[in-house]
Amino acid sequence: MGKDRGSTENSYVFFAQAHKYYFLVAVLETVSLMKVKVGINGYGTIGKRVATAVNQQDDMEIVGVTKTRPTYEAKDAVRQGYPLYVPKENIEAFEAAGIKVAGSVEDMIAAADIIVDCTPGKVAEEYKKKYAEAGVKAIWQGGEDHSLTGISFNATANYKESWGVQFSRVVSCNTTGLLRTLYNIDKNFKVKNAFVTLIRRSADPNDSKNGPINAIEPSVKLPTHHGPDVQSIMPWISINTMAVKVPTTLMHVHTVVAELGSEVTTEQVKEVIANCPRVRLVKSKDGIKSTAQIMDLARELGRSRGDMFEIVVWEDGIKVVGNTLYYYQAVNQESDVIPENIDCIRSMCKLEEDPVKSMEKTNKAMGI
Repeated sequence: MGKDRGSTENSYVFFAQAHKYYFLVAVLETVSLMKVKVGINGYGTIGKRVATAVNQQDDMEIVGVTKTRPTYEAKDAVRQGYPLYVPKENIEAFEAAGIKVAGSVEDMIAAADIIVDCTPGKVAEEYKKKYAEAGVKAIWQGGEDHSLTGISFNATANYKESWGVQFSRVVSCNTTGLLRTLYNIDKNFKVKNAFVTLIRRSADPNDSKNGPINAIEPSVKLPTHHGPDVQSIMPWISINTMAVKVPTTLMHVHTVVAELGSEVTTEQVKEVIANCPRVRLVKSKDGIKSTAQIMDLARELGRSRGDMFEIVVWEDGIKVVGNTLYYYQAVNQESDVIPENIDCIRSMCKLEEDPVKSMEKTNKAMGI
């Protein structure tokens, strides 16, 4: 009888331990399935792309997006299934337009862990106060000054600087483009001086209000802000920038001349650029001679909205003479900052400590 009693007690102990084990596994699985709640304040050119990218990740989710006017983009947000939040005073106008509203902007802020702020200029300080009062994290875009947050973000160059912080800023499309190539060139060969001319699109494709129609417009305030913006992340680099606007909506093009710390070969530089994260090499001899062919390539790749998330460098346009490097690169102004926003969310919310792993995860989800 004693043997049987012991056997029974052992069985109870076994099942109790097994129960605890499976309970622990269930808890861990539940924790692993918890997603960071992301709100998008401003569902426009950048905001709607960030929303799509967030939805592609398995560690974050959209809790809402905002619009101030009942436009086609507001209707699209509802069609996409995003809860739509609007300023309190505009709720009636949205309802009159037949657009379902989930609540006020303040309601969305309260529901989020982090806000990706894609609002237009002049309202950043106002929203910063609201985010601080709500105790939520927030990311701004490159249209805002570095001084707003004191921290600017680029996944390749300074991912860990935004680790766990409340506020950060993803730098502009042009600055992102320059950092993606210059950071690794400097890391490998030391950039003593960089001289960049930015040939800028005059307006986004959906913008019919701005930009020169039949003109080339130089930026006469020199040097332009792009150099100091690069220095907000690479303060040690000497860089000077100029810019002109041209009548196109497709992309920006940069002409880069960099004085390197030593003489290297063209092939050595090509190898480094080829291994830069989120940089794509193309060749003019393959028929990609302009930004038009680049954007057509993006469509052929089946990219969401036909976007080119990578910075595109013409491989046959890379040339080193002595210690002077010359190259051209193209920037899709609507989309290159989108994966940076996703990685910034991971850094700020402490989802992934390793920048390489975060970028790999983002790239795979976005098809980069």
